[in-house]
Amino acid sequence: MIVELLALGFILSLDNFRVSIALGTLPFSRLRAVQVALTFGLWDGLAPLVGVLLGGYFGQAIGLYAEYVGAAVMGGYGLYLLVHSLRSAAPEELDHPWMLFGIPLSLSLDNLLAGTSLGLLGFSPVFSATILAAITALMSFVGLCLGRVIGRLIRIRSDLLSGIALVIMAVVLALGS
Repeated sequence: MIVELLALGFILSLDNFRVSIALGTLPFSRLRAVQVALTFGLWDGLAPLVGVLLGGYFGQAIGLYAEYVGAAVMGGYGLYLLVHSLRSAAPEELDHPWMLFGIPLSLSLDNLLAGTSLGLLGFSPVFSATILAAITALMSFVGLCLGRVIGRLIRIRSDLLSGIALVIMAVVLALGS
């Protein structure tokens, strides 16, 4: 059963990994990267736990719209970065606390269904949530580091590059739902 949980954790963390690559091109400190990765992990751990605890009703109700909400928040932040980059000088470091809360939360909403399924299959809610959170935090941190490397290789303003990448990913997520 642990292999299935690890595989599910990896699959569920892929959206966060892709978004982390785009966010990693933004100029922020290593400490902020750790905070972002831990926040991604926290939300991806809490969502399945809530799914298990609240049961199938809530998961089914939001499940149809969860991916669209995540794509909309991501696309909105991408558009904000695009407009901001066109209207201001290049920042030394972007620090948007709502980015730490909103994007990871919106991407974890579809994990409510995963939690409901895990509960029905007999997985321990706390153990499952801890494993999923750890995998997502690790994958997000790797994505942020990869994004930082990409941001240094591509000579374009990092906020503009991140905005473009986030809008593209939001469209891909919305179309793939």
